[in-house]
Amino acid sequence: MIEILNPTLLARARDTGALVADILETLRSRSAVGTNLLEIDRWAKEMIVEAGAQSCYVDYEPSFGRGPFGHYICTAVNDAVLHGRPHDYTLADGDLLTLDLAVSLDGVAADAAISFLVGDARPPESVALISATERALAAGIAAAGPGARIGDISHAIGTVLSEAGYRINTEFGGHGIGSTMHQDPHVANTGRPGRGYKLRPGLLLALEPWVMADTARLVTDADGWTLRSATGCRTAHSEHTIAVTEDGAEILTLPERARP
Repeated sequence: MIEILNPTLLARARDTGALVADILETLRSRSAVGTNLLEIDRWAKEMIVEAGAQSCYVDYEPSFGRGPFGHYICTAVNDAVLHGRPHDYTLADGDLLTLDLAVSLDGVAADAAISFLVGDARPPESVALISATERALAAGIAAAGPGARIGDISHAIGTVLSEAGYRINTEFGGHGIGSTMHQDPHVANTGRPGRGYKLRPGLLLALEPWVMADTARLVTDADGWTLRSATGCRTAHSEHTIAVTEDGAEILTLPERARP
């Protein structure tokens, strides 16, 4: 299903996107050496409930997961990159943490992810990984104007990641979003320009470039959810929900400090 949102629903999407961004920024500020992943999940739950929103994750039970996810946020550390299930782990200096959050507010969902380093250590490989996904995300957003096609976005993202020297996995990527979290069209992190669905104003997309330092192969953790790099290398993941408008792409999940 591909949804095109009317102006009323688009206004709600802006509210949902702002909520997702603000929760992620709060969690970033609280995530320090000594923080437990289960604490982050509890904080996410408290903020979602306080806002009158609903988690898109707690009861989520897709074919690629084992049973309901059962938590409010994805927390992926170091070699974990996607669907990181919160567990009893205490963050250490230099850990690369990815927080991925999707919520629904007033019937419209938004989805975003941030990767950052915990503490004071700044391993160069980790800095490069995060930078590559952020630059790829910016390139994908810039390519997402009316009349463009999904392949234009995929090509823009893939070009940045490839030029940075990373191999690209196409099993998981971006997606349409609206009244539900995961919708068509699929937005791969590499592709051919001029191909695929033609973008229309009112379309919401979650764009999410992610990479692993030295492999494109994933393995599934024993928890049945967390996806890790097959070699144990570090990973990073950046994501925004955008709305296609008559003038280009509007980023709905910008943190307050970056909003116009």
